[in-house]
Amino acid sequence: MLDANKALPQTPLRPPSEVMRLRRMGASFPTRLSFLRALLRRLSAENAEVTRPVWEMDKGGFGHAVYSLTFGGNVYSLVAVSTDLPADQRTDRVIATAWDTAYVLYDGVPDADEIARIVANAPKQEAARFTARDLVLSRANKSVRLFAHTVECLRAGQQPDETLVRDTGYLMRTTAVYGNGKFGIADRADFAKRDGMGGSFAAEMLTVWLIRGFTHDLVEYVGGAKLALHLKRHLGIGNSTGLGMAPFLVSHPMLLNAWVSARETAFARVRAVEGLSAEQIEKLYALVIRAAQHLAEWQVPDAIGQVRIDRMRSEWPNVAALMTPDLMTSHQPLEQLWQATNNFSVDTQECLAALMIEPFGDLVDDLAEDMSTDRRVTLDVAMSCKDAKALITRDWDWALCDYDAPDACHQFWYVSEAKAEPRLGLRHEEQGAELESPRDIARQVACLAKDLPEDGSVADFLALHPEHRAALRRVQSLDSAPYGEIRDNLIADTCLPIDMLRCKLAFFGAAKFDPKSDRWTRITLCQGAPLHDELGDADDWWLPVFAHE
Repeated sequence: MLDANKALPQTPLRPPSEVMRLRRMGASFPTRLSFLRALLRRLSAENAEVTRPVWEMDKGGFGHAVYSLTFGGNVYSLVAVSTDLPADQRTDRVIATAWDTAYVLYDGVPDADEIARIVANAPKQEAARFTARDLVLSRANKSVRLFAHTVECLRAGQQPDETLVRDTGYLMRTTAVYGNGKFGIADRADFAKRDGMGGSFAAEMLTVWLIRGFTHDLVEYVGGAKLALHLKRHLGIGNSTGLGMAPFLVSHPMLLNAWVSARETAFARVRAVEGLSAEQIEKLYALVIRAAQHLAEWQVPDAIGQVRIDRMRSEWPNVAALMTPDLMTSHQPLEQLWQATNNFSVDTQECLAALMIEPFGDLVDDLAEDMSTDRRVTLDVAMSCKDAKALITRDWDWALCDYDAPDACHQFWYVSEAKAEPRLGLRHEEQGAELESPRDIARQVACLAKDLPEDGSVADFLALHPEHRAALRRVQSLDSAPYGEIRDNLIADTCLPIDMLRCKLAFFGAAKFDPKSDRWTRITLCQGAPLHDELGDADDWWLPVFAHE
């Protein structure tokens, strides 16, 4: 157990100017601090048990089920509703109005009346309204090919094709996991102070893990036989995520700072390790082999994405070659290893950084407790304009460019009227720029820098120029939250929203990123994670790989 009062050795943190660039953020990998990993460790520590008090399904697998568990002294239940969805209504796009399955994470154990209410409303999603007992709302569609194939094989007394299971990786994929008050469900503040629920997206991650178990149960029930254990473990839960998630990191700078600070502190602690035990060296070698297999199994149709994966595959043997017995038994071996990777791609570097953190749970797992924050962006009107200008000079040099140039203001963020979801328009080709959302942080700060005088107070300046209030708030906040700002121009033609998506999803614990454009991606969650009855061994599934029987 770590001494909370003892400062642990660490190397200097990587500078935000390096870490918070979109290209590196878009190379993020899950770590043992990712929210799913932290949640399942906690469930394991509590010896949590999942029960299934309700299973009301017809032979086609349509009906509803309830799963319950006690966590942090409170009972939570997943109500899962499965419907017969016509093929022409199945789509992962946000315009969908019907889905194969719908879910509610419920506060407590629902009685018959509450189950009936949820069964009637959950399939309607946005078209329905919910109550404060409903903590999370979600929906998912089947991976039709794999689900049907698995049912057919099980009915024939066989197991599904291993190659298809390996390459697909999930039986269903969620298209939304809503929390924090949407459509009348509970605000996060209603339960965030409960034991175990304080972590970022804890309720959503619990929902996803329970959904994954339901997909296993459903295919076995319809197929009339059990899946082989190694296949079941490999089947996670898919997810389709688009532009709706991208602005989150911009809107929550203090939370982003907490996430990245925790990860970077973990990395700095590991790099400062004086020497490795034989067990730690063996674990690191095993992880290098696992990562190589993961990369070999990771295929995507997206040409740009596959080029990046291919480069990682070609570089990975060179990473392994650096890990000689002499280096691994030397002083501060992981710092030496890291310093030797300067010529590798950003993707390879970030994969290695996540790998290096993995064997050191006793050194870093406490940081998962600090990845949620109540801090808010605030404005100090007593600051002098001189000090504000000094902050801009120090922290925002990357933002000070000509935003009249077409490529520097190529895009604009807005919110769609139909779905109230963030969207991205092309300023010089499409209408609607007058409805632009304030995601142009860099441009706002550049405009502030031009108008800010040398003398006087911020209060006096804002009295004359209230339009700079938001930019000044961001400038001041970055002083105490160095990882809170994406250090790129988010309206430039070089901004790829997929980078923001991947950064956030990696913190969730996602792997197997499968970009479908620069604006949306499919991922896999919980792949390789413990099943509902395997929580006793919950913490060795970083970069999951397919294990043959």
